[in-house]
This record gives sequence, C-alpha cells and structure tokens, in this order.
Amino acid sequence: MNLSQIAGQLDTLLEWEKGTAEPLLEQPPDPKLGDAAFPCFTLSKSLRRAPQQIASELAQRFKLDGVEAAAEGAYLNFRLRRGSCAAGLFEQAELQPVDGEGRTIVIDLSSPNIAKPFGVGHLRSTVIGAALYRMYAAAGDHPVSVNHLGDWGTQFGKQITAYKRWGSEERLKASPIRESLDLYVRFHEEAENDPGLEVEARDWFRRLEGGDPEALRLWRYFVEVSLTEFNRMYERLGVSFDKVLGESFYNDKMGAVVEELRKKGLLEESEGAQVVRLEEEEMPPCLILKSDGTTIYPTRDLATALYRHDVLGADKLLYVVGAEQSLHFRQVFAVLRRMGRTWADTCTHIPFGLMKFEGKKMSTRRGKVVFLEEVLDEAVSRAAAIMENKNPQLKNRDAVAEAVGIGAIVFGDLKNNRIGEINFSLEEAVQFEGETGPYVQYTHARACSILRKAEAVASQIRANISFDDEAGSAYDWDDASWELLKRLGDHEAELRRGLHRHEPSVMARYALDLAKLFNRFYHSNKVLTDDVQAQKVRLELTRLTAVRLNWTLSLLGIGSPEEI
Repeated sequence: MNLSQIAGQLDTLLEWEKGTAEPLLEQPPDPKLGDAAFPCFTLSKSLRRAPQQIASELAQRFKLDGVEAAAEGAYLNFRLRRGSCAAGLFEQAELQPVDGEGRTIVIDLSSPNIAKPFGVGHLRSTVIGAALYRMYAAAGDHPVSVNHLGDWGTQFGKQITAYKRWGSEERLKASPIRESLDLYVRFHEEAENDPGLEVEARDWFRRLEGGDPEALRLWRYFVEVSLTEFNRMYERLGVSFDKVLGESFYNDKMGAVVEELRKKGLLEESEGAQVVRLEEEEMPPCLILKSDGTTIYPTRDLATALYRHDVLGADKLLYVVGAEQSLHFRQVFAVLRRMGRTWADTCTHIPFGLMKFEGKKMSTRRGKVVFLEEVLDEAVSRAAAIMENKNPQLKNRDAVAEAVGIGAIVFGDLKNNRIGEINFSLEEAVQFEGETGPYVQYTHARACSILRKAEAVASQIRANISFDDEAGSAYDWDDASWELLKRLGDHEAELRRGLHRHEPSVMARYALDLAKLFNRFYHSNKVLTDDVQAQKVRLELTRLTAVRLNWTLSLLGIGSPEEI
C-alpha cells in the first residue's frame, strides 16, 4: 500500500482523471491525525455541499485494504496500518523514471548583459532556471535552456561612447570586465551633468545597427571577453546551455515582425514612435520602434518568441526574469495574441524577487556590484575552514570544499520562495546547522558513512543484510522510522508540485525535510544493531535517504559528496 493507491481511489470516487488527487494530498500538521490528508474545500463549489459534509461522505465510501479513512472537519484523513503498508511505501520510495508528456519546454534563463560583471544579482535567474530545467527533464519532458545574452541595445552606444572618451586599450585588456564596469558607471555619472552624452550614445548605437566597422569591432570585443568571464562562472555553478542566442541573433528577424504588425493594422504612431495600443488589456502601449527608427526590447522579444516556437518547436515558453519585467512580458504576450498566435497562452513569465546582499541593493549603473566570483571564493574558503575542524583527514578536500561552498550559495537562494525578496547572508549560508545546503550535504554524507560501515561489517562476518519485505512487515515501526519512510516516497508528488508552481524551493524544502527526518531517525535508532531484521530495515531507510538526497540536490544543481 502506498499514497499513490490512496490518490487513485480518490480519483475513482470523485470521477477525476488519473493523477489528479495525488498532488493535493497533504501531510497532517500532527502525526496523530494520520499519515495523509485530503482537503475538501475546493470541492464545495462543484459538489454544492459543505466541505465537512463532503469529507464525511468520502470517508464512508472509501474502502482500501490497510487504510483507515476518517473525516476531521473539512479534511479526509488517512491512517496506514504500518506493518501491512510498509512494503508498498518502500516500493514507492525507490527512484523510478517519471512518466512525462515529452513536451519541448524552452526556458529563458540567466541572460546577463555583455560588458557587465557577473554579479550576485545574476544568480537568481541562473540557478532558478537551471533547477527548473532539471526538474522538467526529471518529469519526462524535453527542456531546452537558452541564454538570451544582452548583447545589443542602447547600452552599447553608452559603452562605446565611454570607451572613446575615457577608455584605455591597455586597461581594457588587463581587466576587461572591471574596466568596462568603470566606464559604464562613469558614463552615467557624467551624463547627469552632460546631456550630450546620451545623444552621442544613441548615435553610436545607430551606427552599430547600421554596420559601422569601428562600432562592430568594439562590440565584438566586448562580447568575446564577457563570454569568457561568464563561462567560468557557469562552469563553477554547474550550469550549461543548449542554446546561447543573444539579442543580436534576432537583428535580421525583427523586420518581419514590424512588417506583420504593420500589415495587420496593429501599428500606430505615437509622438514619432510606432506602438501597439493595448488599452483593451488595460495596459499602456507596447513600443515597437522608437522615434529614431531603432528597435527596442519588445520588438526583439516578439521575434525571439516566434523563433522559439516556430524553429525550436517549443510547446511551452518560460521566461525566468525578474519581477520588475512583469509588465513588459504581459505586453509582449498580448501583442502575440493580437498577431493571431494562440500559442501565446503557453508563454509564461516566471518572476523572482530582488536579491540584496548583506542588506544592500545592487546597481550596475552606480557600480554597486558584488562580484559572484568573489562570493563563491569566500564561500568555498569558509567551507574548507569548517571542514578542517570537523574532519582533518578528509580526502579530496579542495573538491569537497568547492561542492559545499558553492552548494551553500545555490541552496541559500533556492530554499526561498522565488517571488520573495532575499537578503542573502553568506555567514548563514555556509553553516552546517539550520536550513542550509551544507546541512543537507552533511546528512547525505552521514548516510553514506553508515552504509560503508555496514558493508565492512557484513563482509567481515559474512552476514546477509539485504532488505526484504518480510523484514519490513515484522519491524516494530517507531514514529521516527515511519515518518521517514513516508516522506521518502513523496519525491514524485513534490516534483510535480514544484513544476506546477515553477518553484524550485519545493524541492529544496523536501531535501530539508528528509534531512531533518533522517537525523531524528538516526538519533532515535541504532542502525548497526545486533537485531538483524531491524538492521535490514534501518539500513534500507538509510540507503533510500542517501539516494533521495543525492537526487534532490542534483535537481537543484548541488553536489553530494559522500564524505565531508
């Protein structure tokens, strides 16, 4: 017996499509209430009865061997008979391929601006998007990750203007990203007192769009050195891309978009610019061409969406971009619908909140950037120092410190609800206690250590420690062992819940739950015990914990060292 069978029975009773009830099952806040709970609030409208009455009626109709169903207010609670249901729960806890729909999901993530440093502010889009990519792959879909580099636009007019006025080729070659940042910051400082700089910058961008050789030379150089820096960061974060297609890739595709908008009578002039009016959608006009005839973000994003759907074959388009761009994407999707693209309804903006670092907001224009590389280096250094005290004899110390330090940064982001604002604290993130990545990694390493000791003992005395269903049925199930077993089988439901909400924090929280439950189990039970049958069950729980933590951390892009 397992929770999937309970959900299947609910699907039958409610005449639902198979798989509908399982994501709705909840863990009761108090284990005394049962092993699973089904809320009946949402059924009230369709069934036209009070949720308490619905729960009571379902309790009377629910019949499944090994399961007791009882109504408690608006909830239908289920209690499993531990011995008889253990085998099914162990089966559910095993890692099995998830049957998916095989959809092509194009995910726009990271997308830093060329000639800018890869700061902590870029972390959120990168790690959230990469986690969703892995989660979709685990769910049986075909994700395609796209790095939509900010390699075009008026910013390059500003960058070129700043370089021409104050730049040094020698300084630029010595430190390309930091020198580029200094020039960009100086441009904005000087522009506050010299409006002519903005005019000059717009002229350089116009020359760039027109193919001016000097503008193109400088642009290509900024792109080249930036990609080299970005790729070093991506390698350390364990992030790769199926496609790296910057904004410039769509330069020859925007004309067709503008022409289609014009032919369909969607373009209107507004103060010299060309816009698509969206009053019916209660939004301001969407700017397509500026008054000087140059393109702007919506034009490129329209061309981008068309390419991803028509050429890459996307069934769904996801954009992992900050919440401040919500209006922009609502406008783009609305214009796509006006163009007759019904698939615009499959386009989804996945916003995330601002990240502050030690309470400070970051701004590239003001030069307030915390370089991600410096943060990663510091996290790795701190992790190494902690491990030196915990385990001076640790092998592969540098590799483990890298996995733990970077895992601390990534987990410190992904454990949070993505839409909320994060005040990131490096001091908290690298701790081995509390809700941190190192805590989960250390729990995984502890489970691996127990399994190594068990193998050594078994080989010495030639004991059979292999798990079997009989051992699970006969085991005296204490609460700590039982709660861990139940939670181990929730991985598929949690994966689907996380994808439904586009929320990697669901998987991070699942990893934390498993780690806490395993540590409670470990402190309540002696795993390597003289009771052979009990040892088999406890070792199987330990093995499944190691497997599941490894799997969950891998979805988040975090390593799982077997020894820390």
